[in-house]
Amino acid sequence: MTVTHNRVLPNALRIPALTKLANKRIVLASASPRRLEILRKFGLDPEIVPSKFAENFPHDEFSNVYEYPVATATEKAVEVYTRMVEENPDDPPSLVIGADTVVLTKVTAAGSNIHDSLLPDIRPEILEKPHDKADNLRMLLEVNGGRCEVVTGVSIVYPILTAPGYAIKSMDDRCIVHFHDSSISILEAYVDSEEGIDRAGGFALQERGAHLVSKVEGDFYNAVGFPGSAFFKWIGILIEEEDDFMDFDM
Repeated sequence: MTVTHNRVLPNALRIPALTKLANKRIVLASASPRRLEILRKFGLDPEIVPSKFAENFPHDEFSNVYEYPVATATEKAVEVYTRMVEENPDDPPSLVIGADTVVLTKVTAAGSNIHDSLLPDIRPEILEKPHDKADNLRMLLEVNGGRCEVVTGVSIVYPILTAPGYAIKSMDDRCIVHFHDSSISILEAYVDSEEGIDRAGGFALQERGAHLVSKVEGDFYNAVGFPGSAFFKWIGILIEEEDDFMDFDM
């Protein structure tokens, strides 16, 4: 029996990327409500299948820090894709989206060229989710009165005829977040709210963490957790450049 899927919302713009994704089984390999909310804003309501990938890559394995979130996003997407195919080979996903967001410290004052914004002689620290309140405060003190770079790696996995049976495409998007010089009491109040305890960098820009932020250079949604605009533009480019992109369904 053929199962019909359509995760594109009725009010979605009729752009090539969303037209291509219509009537296909689209899966988000993440339990993040923020990523789902962003994708819905852009007209896509993917099925949610959280990845079981341990997210345990050692940071020092990557000479280029921007490769780290892309590698993690790839592992998330591949794990979900292969698991779903094994569990139900008659109804595999048409596309699995994996994403990983990290915060990098020690960015330059200008930040005008965000693809070359890190100090060349200092390896930036990758800030992921804080371990506890003390770690959360440490992270906020590190960026307080300064700036950080938010990088989201995105990988997609989709079926193809040749081995291993799927293809992987990846991208990343970057933005600079500038912080007020907040007093320690404000930082401690934010830490006590526990809002930042499950967020990369220890803050939630779109919520009470906005008290700490002065401005964002780049895509606001990327700073929240998923670069919606860049993602759909990228899908459109893949459609233009690859004649058989996502044309094979198992």
